[in-house]
Amino acid sequence: MALPFVNSIISWFLKKRVHQIELFLKYPVDVQEELLLKLVASAKRTEFGEEHHFSSIKNYRDFTKKVPIQKYESIEPLIERCRKGEQNLFWATPIKWFAKSSGTTNAKSKFIPVSDEALEYCHMKAGKDMLCLYINNNEETQLFTGKGLKLGGSSEIYKDNNSYFGDLSAIITGNLPFWVDYSTAPSQEVALMAEWETKMEAIIDETINENITSLIGVPSWMLVLLNRVLERTGKDNILEVWPNLEVYFHGGVNFNPYREQYKKLIPKKDFQYYEIYNASEGFFAIQDNNGSKELLLMLDYGIFYEFIPMSAYKGENSKAIPLSEVKKNIDYALIITTNSGLWRYLIGDTIRFTSLDPYRIKITGRTKHHINVFGEELIIENAEDALRLACKKTNANIKEYTVGPIFMKGKKNGGHQWVIEFENTPKSMDYFTEILDNALKSINSDYEAKRYNSMALAMPKIHVAKEGLFYDWLKKKGKLGGQHKIPRLSNSRDFVEELLEL
Repeated sequence: MALPFVNSIISWFLKKRVHQIELFLKYPVDVQEELLLKLVASAKRTEFGEEHHFSSIKNYRDFTKKVPIQKYESIEPLIERCRKGEQNLFWATPIKWFAKSSGTTNAKSKFIPVSDEALEYCHMKAGKDMLCLYINNNEETQLFTGKGLKLGGSSEIYKDNNSYFGDLSAIITGNLPFWVDYSTAPSQEVALMAEWETKMEAIIDETINENITSLIGVPSWMLVLLNRVLERTGKDNILEVWPNLEVYFHGGVNFNPYREQYKKLIPKKDFQYYEIYNASEGFFAIQDNNGSKELLLMLDYGIFYEFIPMSAYKGENSKAIPLSEVKKNIDYALIITTNSGLWRYLIGDTIRFTSLDPYRIKITGRTKHHINVFGEELIIENAEDALRLACKKTNANIKEYTVGPIFMKGKKNGGHQWVIEFENTPKSMDYFTEILDNALKSINSDYEAKRYNSMALAMPKIHVAKEGLFYDWLKKKGKLGGQHKIPRLSNSRDFVEELLEL
């Protein structure tokens, strides 16, 4: 049989990359400094490059003096011009792809530029490296005797003013070479389906009789798919469907709430879980050891990194430091400069270094309050705006509130639990909940996608708190006073459970 031979050839080819990885492991600061100057030189004749005097930038210090730290709102006008067809604005080569991402305070969605260079030397390269690092740690792997099941996000591509926008996974899938269909499932045709329920069924149709050896996707959505596979096949666990399954590559949301459920679905002692850290803006880090909870920061993807200590975080007015100055066990806000023309871009994530040789990290959260257990990226502004609308339509007033996740259990969907103390309670809580839910859908495209047919997120559940509950809770914790604030959004149930116990 030819498959083991093919497995050996592909494994050998991918492992050749290990030597290049060793280069940035040995000289991390040099690799990053060289990369920065290369990015600056590439864009010096763009509108942004000329405005910020790129031709006079000779080192990192020059760069920080001439280029400001920026959030999406600051660069949105340039991006909108680029989407309408103007080029050479912030990157020298034409940009026609834009990854649609979750919204900001001012807009339902962000449109992140994706250059050809970023596609090839960041996203595609990272996909190979993910496999390379896994193979390097698992010499006996039979990964390529079967197929990898990839579950992408909302995969519809829209054409707009001679540019294209859509979910990043759709952009990547649409740009993959034809031969990738031989090693992954589902086919590109099914992967790019827009309607989720039809797509789920089509994926199951294509894969239940395949030899699936790996899974790749966001934990919440993959859990929905795997449970549907078991429903369709009548099997007790996934290994009865795909006996040669050996690894799950996951990212996008915190995996800890899902870990036990996956262990029940895939009861295999030596089954591997590999975490990745990617976003619409770029691919940043990959788990490089079996069983590790750290991610290796990838330094040669065309992304230059800077870091703001969260103890001194002031948004765009912060002072950043380069990789050479970071310390372990401090939370940093992440800033990226990329080969798609994002310059000193504040991505909104916080990370912590667990090792400085090599540079390994953990993702610790966001610079803003948020809830992102299911990939919904719900930020505090979304919650406040939706509550305001719900109160207005029901003549209600709110004193305090907090929101926590309802984690998936077996085949039950996850959701959000809101604990709300009203000053003036709405006459109909069902109506209030419906307005709140619809408002969140209209404000946040990621929340809207996860709520579609309640596939990943069920309708919000609201617990009406007794009068004085939040005061009593703060008093019990010794946190009465103006400096102590109610945590609004959380990725754990800790606050919600404490309040419900009172």
